[in-house]
Amino acid sequence: MKAIVYAALTALSVVLVALALFAQTPSSQQEQPEFIKQGQQLMREGKLVDALALYQTQAATLPYPANIAAGGVLDLMGRGEEARKHFQKAIESADMPGEKAMAQRAIAMSYAFEANCKNTVEYEQQVFDYYANAKDVFRQGEIADEAARVCIDLGDLDTAHKWYQLGHDMGLKEPDIKPARVDLWNFRWEHAQARIAARRGNQTEAVSHITAAKVILDKGTNPEQAQFFPYLQGYVAFYGGDYKKALEDFLKANQNDPFIQCMIGQTYEKLGDKNKAIEFYRKAETAISHNPTAAFAVPFSKKRLAALGG
Repeated sequence: MKAIVYAALTALSVVLVALALFAQTPSSQQEQPEFIKQGQQLMREGKLVDALALYQTQAATLPYPANIAAGGVLDLMGRGEEARKHFQKAIESADMPGEKAMAQRAIAMSYAFEANCKNTVEYEQQVFDYYANAKDVFRQGEIADEAARVCIDLGDLDTAHKWYQLGHDMGLKEPDIKPARVDLWNFRWEHAQARIAARRGNQTEAVSHITAAKVILDKGTNPEQAQFFPYLQGYVAFYGGDYKKALEDFLKANQNDPFIQCMIGQTYEKLGDKNKAIEFYRKAETAISHNPTAAFAVPFSKKRLAALGG
């Protein structure tokens, strides 16, 4: 039971939203420890030092969730080496293989915060293998896509393409897969190929994948994916040099996504509006998640703010 509670509370944590896939029971059936709730509130207030101290005080009594949470805060603070020591302690205190996989995934994200695609992939591979042993191809696909997302944001397009394709192919191997799930994986694959083509300067190919993605989206089988379409259009426009269109599309995307905030900041920079760029970078640097979007956005926005004097 302890392992199940730990997995569920980890899935609930704002600090570790990237680990939600590992929850082993419905979150509504579990209660977060009070210190996790307190830590989350401190982080929302920008008090990362206080949140870290709180989590570290709990490490002796609740080593697994406390070390996972503390590591997440340290990554947000740019202290990756220390963060990974906490994640390693979480591995050592893990009661179940699933908990160990969660901590390995946290290490993968820790390396993402340091813009290290290679090491991110190394640890995501371990999680991928865990799900292979569990015969959970859907989760294998999710993990592969996560690794790909880190690498595309860091400009390693070949590695991103490899892992996006692996995610797509694994996802489609789900037994008795439903048509909506097929559409989901195909939409994600077209979305990924469009972004990779745009980064490689092939606008014609990128637009063809946008068109294919829209055809799938218009089936209505995965309405929750609609929010990712304006992001895709803006992304392709940005890398095609059409910054006015990029801004128009990005402003239709999820404004609470720190990666989108960074893209908007970059677009305003291209359009010569320094003040608006700073505004959006300031939003992005306050992200408190431990996932690919925050792993890119927090360090990137801090660098741009330093460069712009913001």
